Amino acid sequence: MNKPFTLFSFRKRIVALFIAISFLFCALGIRLFVLQIINGQSLLLRATDQWTRDLKIVAPRGTIYDRTGASLAVSYTTYNVFVRGREVKSATTVASHLSNILGLDFDDVYAKVQRKNVSEVLIKLGVDSETAERIYQQSLPGVYLAESVARYYPNGNLATQLLGFTSIDNVGQTGVEAYYNELLTGTDGYSYVQSDLQGKEIGGTLRYYIPAEDGEDLTLSIDSKMQAILESALSLIMTEQKAKTASGMILEVDSGQVLAISSKPSFDLNEVPRDDLETLFDQSKMKLVTDIYEPGSTFKILTVAAALEEGLTSLDDTFYCPGYRIIDGVRIKCWKTIGHGNQTLVEAFGNSCNCCFMDLALRLGVDKFYSYMQKFGLGSKTGIDISGEASGMLMAKSQVKNVDLARMGFGHAVALTPIQLMTAVASIIGGSKITPSIIYSDSVGSAQALLSENTTTLVNSLLEYAENKTGKYTFVEGYNVGGKTGTAQKYKETGGID
Repeated sequence: MNKPFTLFSFRKRIVALFIAISFLFCALGIRLFVLQIINGQSLLLRATDQWTRDLKIVAPRGTIYDRTGASLAVSYTTYNVFVRGREVKSATTVASHLSNILGLDFDDVYAKVQRKNVSEVLIKLGVDSETAERIYQQSLPGVYLAESVARYYPNGNLATQLLGFTSIDNVGQTGVEAYYNELLTGTDGYSYVQSDLQGKEIGGTLRYYIPAEDGEDLTLSIDSKMQAILESALSLIMTEQKAKTASGMILEVDSGQVLAISSKPSFDLNEVPRDDLETLFDQSKMKLVTDIYEPGSTFKILTVAAALEEGLTSLDDTFYCPGYRIIDGVRIKCWKTIGHGNQTLVEAFGNSCNCCFMDLALRLGVDKFYSYMQKFGLGSKTGIDISGEASGMLMAKSQVKNVDLARMGFGHAVALTPIQLMTAVASIIGGSKITPSIIYSDSVGSAQALLSENTTTLVNSLLEYAENKTGKYTFVEGYNVGGKTGTAQKYKETGGID
């Protein structure tokens, strides 16, 4: 027997229906919240990707200047040629025009134009403006031009290793271009057009354009004129001495800024030899920073500075050189095997007498000698902003014997980079610790004293005496010129001295 309909049962049904509808609306609300708020941005991007086609607008890299404002590396506009196969009306016509204008094989271009299973296909990168204009004038359906940029170096092979070069994708690969790539690289822009399901552009629809943002400019510490003079001198050395390589650097003592730096041989940065990777790798290295060597007599500047600072010698101190020293039973020769006889420190420095510097190193002892080498920055990187810097090599202090220490005194049994030696010498000459840099700055930071003013003055007088005694054509009106000769031993890969 059916229960009679009552007002109470009707209300129960209404409540149940209301709860069901409320639950449904809550579920829909939650779903909409997830779609629109939580996943809204990603879904919008996916939708935009489906109904639009885009072409990237490559951002120009920042310009690289020298300290005088001269441009060393600039960007210029090129064009990339694309084809959207679904929009092409006549593949033969398009392939014919593009192959003729771009100097490409017709069959290769035709095969790309025929591809309709992809949204677009690249025909050629880096087309110049004149060629791009010829393509544009043809008004070929399905053919698109996208702005890109390429790098140009106004001075060709000037500062090759320092500046470096970029890849075809505009990414720094060596030199400053690589070290400061993040700074020099801009933000790419895009050009969007609306398209149908097949990827064909819809005529009369909105176009979207997001402009590219240029990279930051960079001003280097080098002076182009000094750089050119240095490179000319290095090229002359290569010719006259029949050298395999030659490297040089001009460093500002007070600030540590590099005014010129180069290694030869080099190549034109606008004609990078990418088909010869061995040559490319070798000539791209800044050997002053990446390679280590046994410095020989130029190292004597460091030994005499340490000895003078410790009060272990003076300018009128005397040394006797019979042409050799016997240390730990080992006969170590002076470069002048017949000997220099009796001489003062000034004369011994001018003569570059090995015996004198063996004596000074032994007076210092291992602990003091190594403490000064550490103070001068040997065995560690200088911190110069050039990629690939080596640390150099020093023997473990615990393993150093007197015979080793004696050899170190005149620059043997120690290996360092030219930039390490130059930074150490510059710090000694100026009296303050410096960090070399290739970025221009018109201010000098607070200096950290390295040696006493008296030691600095004495070392400078020794350098001036040595240069005037042994150098030629060293007088420069208005300047005090000093220097130190040095001959390094070159070791063969198979062992022995070359």
